[in-house]
Amino acid sequence: MTTNTEAPPGRGPVRRGERALAPDLARGAMLLIIALANVAGVVFAGEPGAEPAPEGADRGVNLIMFTLLHARGYPVFAVMFGYGLVQLARRQRAAGASPAGVRSVLLRRNGWLVVFGFVHAALLYYGDFLGAYGLVGIVMTLVLLNRSDRVHKVVLWLWGLAAVEVLVLGTVVAIRILSGEAGTAELPLGHVDSLAAPDYGRSVLDRLTEWPVHTLTVLPFILITWLGMWAARRGVLENPAAHRKLLRWTVVIGLGISTLGGLPMGLASAGWLHVDESTASLMSYLHGGTGMFAGPGFVALFGLIALRVSRKRKRGSLVVALCALGQRSLSGYLFQSVAWIILLAPYTLDLGNSFATKSIAGVVIAFAVWLISVVVARMLDRLGKPGPAEWVLRRLAYGRRS
Repeated sequence: MTTNTEAPPGRGPVRRGERALAPDLARGAMLLIIALANVAGVVFAGEPGAEPAPEGADRGVNLIMFTLLHARGYPVFAVMFGYGLVQLARRQRAAGASPAGVRSVLLRRNGWLVVFGFVHAALLYYGDFLGAYGLVGIVMTLVLLNRSDRVHKVVLWLWGLAAVEVLVLGTVVAIRILSGEAGTAELPLGHVDSLAAPDYGRSVLDRLTEWPVHTLTVLPFILITWLGMWAARRGVLENPAAHRKLLRWTVVIGLGISTLGGLPMGLASAGWLHVDESTASLMSYLHGGTGMFAGPGFVALFGLIALRVSRKRKRGSLVVALCALGQRSLSGYLFQSVAWIILLAPYTLDLGNSFATKSIAGVVIAFAVWLISVVVARMLDRLGKPGPAEWVLRRLAYGRRS
């Protein structure tokens, strides 16, 4: 009797030549948005992070943060996460994996993402999204991955309903603002204990209680992830030329809704708009509800940029570097959290108090940390090496096939 010791049909992670340009470009660039949004929370120990009494340049920083950045970066990664689930499953099937085998790989990979998220939150940063993505990925794998096109079209109707909801809410907010009734309501900013902890041990204890709550609050990202799955089934980013009209309309509608929806909070945070408490509460809901539209909006924008870049004989050095970081976005994301602990925590260097204002400190440090990650990613790319976090996740998810 002989024993078959060969690995079951299937394959390891995506190879370089199989990667679409737009997803990597989007991830690499949007990590700057993530850095700017997260560092603001760290320096002000709040969520979202903002100077509560801005003066001078801080007013402009607050306006930009709330209008364009806060709650508008992670939806991009949620769209790309759903897109990646479909791509991964497609590659496994093409390599001969059975439906059960494909499901096993996806469940294992997403299960390890939950573990990554827990460790990340416990050791570094309460606002982890890896755990939520892992849980969403498990749900999507079990419930939606192998459904028909008819089922996946439901997500378009759900997004349509969401658009109607924020349109109505935005109209109510606009009427209240234009009525001329000023108020003295403060910005609805939350305090985060772990970011203000006096020592590392206390910050860990705080994060262990904050992470589960934070993870549950972002599970509605399943709607955003589902849209990414729908787009992947149509190959929108693999063939942007064939979907140019769709991409253009998505940019206009997605970024239009997210920008207009964030503007009232942006103006209020800058001290240029004063409203009563009920209006401030509605503005906060509008800000959060419109943030998810930035996800498909930014992804579509990078799809159009990728289409333009692909027509050139040679990619520019900036595009190559951003793609290198995008291919190592997990490592880049975790690197940011390490940097916040070292540079900004009250019990370490506490550099947030070393600049003219905390807002300026956050912007400068975020740019510097992101730029370092771009340079390191490009160095690894030249060496043909994955990011360290990607390497670990691939080994855990694929074993020797990685």
